[in-house]
Amino acid sequence: MLTHLSIRDVVLIERLELRFGPGLTVLTGETGAGKSILLDSLGLALGMRSEQGLVRHGAPNALVSASFTLDRAHPAWAMLDEQDIPREDHLLLRRQISVDGRSRAFVNDQQVGVGFLRRLGESLVEVQGQHEQQGLADQATHTGLLDAFGVPPEHIAGVREAWREWRRISTALNEARAALERAAREEEWLRHAVEELAKLAPDAGEEETLAKTRHALQAAERRAEAIIAAQAEITPRDRRSMNPAAALRAAARALGKLVTETDQSAAAALAALERAEDAVMEAEQAITRLAELAEPNPRLLESTEERLFALRAAARKHQVPVGELPQLLENLRTRLAALDQGVAGLARLEAEESAAARSFRQAATALTAARTTAAALLESAVMAELPPLRLEKAVFTVEVAPLPADRAGPAGLDLVRFLIAANPGQPAGPLDKVASGGELSRLMLALKVVLARASPVPSLVFDEVDSGIGGATASAVGERIARVAERLQVMLVTHSPQVAARGAVHLRVAKFVRDERTETIVQKLTDTERREEIARMLAGETITEAARHAADVLLGVDG
Repeated sequence: MLTHLSIRDVVLIERLELRFGPGLTVLTGETGAGKSILLDSLGLALGMRSEQGLVRHGAPNALVSASFTLDRAHPAWAMLDEQDIPREDHLLLRRQISVDGRSRAFVNDQQVGVGFLRRLGESLVEVQGQHEQQGLADQATHTGLLDAFGVPPEHIAGVREAWREWRRISTALNEARAALERAAREEEWLRHAVEELAKLAPDAGEEETLAKTRHALQAAERRAEAIIAAQAEITPRDRRSMNPAAALRAAARALGKLVTETDQSAAAALAALERAEDAVMEAEQAITRLAELAEPNPRLLESTEERLFALRAAARKHQVPVGELPQLLENLRTRLAALDQGVAGLARLEAEESAAARSFRQAATALTAARTTAAALLESAVMAELPPLRLEKAVFTVEVAPLPADRAGPAGLDLVRFLIAANPGQPAGPLDKVASGGELSRLMLALKVVLARASPVPSLVFDEVDSGIGGATASAVGERIARVAERLQVMLVTHSPQVAARGAVHLRVAKFVRDERTETIVQKLTDTERREEIARMLAGETITEAARHAADVLLGVDG
């Protein structure tokens, strides 16, 4: 319920702090005192439309905050969870309006959009008045209200669960049909791709292994080419060419003829030639050994490259990395198997979907029967409330009509509407289209009396629903508002003394001039002050003893 309303610089209100409790709080005051400003201020905190003219003259902005205490099961908490707003012991809504009309909204001191604030506010406070009808006049709420009034919860839960199961299976069926259609369109390609990849038979990690093998074989081939080139230089294949060792031996033989016992001048050169010949022969032997160890395998390199290039070509064709080819083959085989087995699977899902649809329709039919019974009870209960409210000629009807098949949902197959025929011979129609403003206000009150226990909104504001009535009708209105306040927190703006006398708390709204500026104030009345206020409402400007006595009668005060 609403516990606190703080208003700063809104029209004629400079600073106002109001605290509220359970039960019925009445607000009275002369016309133009500012009662509508209070409701407008509360509306701002609840996300209603803001206007530039709401900011008090000379102030930079207007600020309104409303604090609520709520049951932990109230839907407002789930709405906060959706926005990642932390839960606290209370719920604080705040709205700031600048002089240019722009506004900022906050929930528990976290900034939110005004649209979210409005949705949240609608779950907290409902306003009923001659010029603004919410909640009960909204056809979208009628099904839930009827269900809460008199439909067993197991019927509602059963339909909701049957609908979810039907939707789940229907979704699976639609997905299976779509998959089967896609597979059928690409069946030829699928079979060719599976055959091609199966023949290629890619293995996980094969690309890396092949790349390493290829690199090693290429390195071995380059090594063999270098050894062969060196060997060709040491031992020419051309028989006409003399190899280095032979050339050295020939040179040594030629110089050997010059060396005698008497002439040793060529001995050093001859010794060098002999050493060179030995070195060349040693190099030739070393190169020969290297050649024996370096055995290139061009056929293996060729087959390795063919395999590697084939894998990479397949990967490019299917636009996947080479390493994903094995998984791709498995996926394609699965799709092909799904195509081969799809008809049987589709038939199974179709049978399950038909069974789920039957279950939903059976549950929805039982819910329709329960709603029809509850509708008759609700009609009787509301009709019993109408005569004292001067609506004895009105006929209230709860229509439970079948929805088109394509509009079935978790709430079943019913379109529930509250209809009213305000006068004899007049066709029944929507509440806000048929009744006049005063009739509609009293009809809403009758509905609220009957549906109070079903209301998901904890606080209710009645804005002059008693306008234009008096005497016994006003007393009936007051008595019914008091009954609603036994279950809900009710705030009532009234000009009727019979209604005002029913309040548990009485607030008086007044204007006064201070320093040549008009201000609106709100005063909580004592018992004596309340007696005077109700007497004023009865008598006008001049309060008589007769008016005070009449006020005592309304208040139930002896003497």
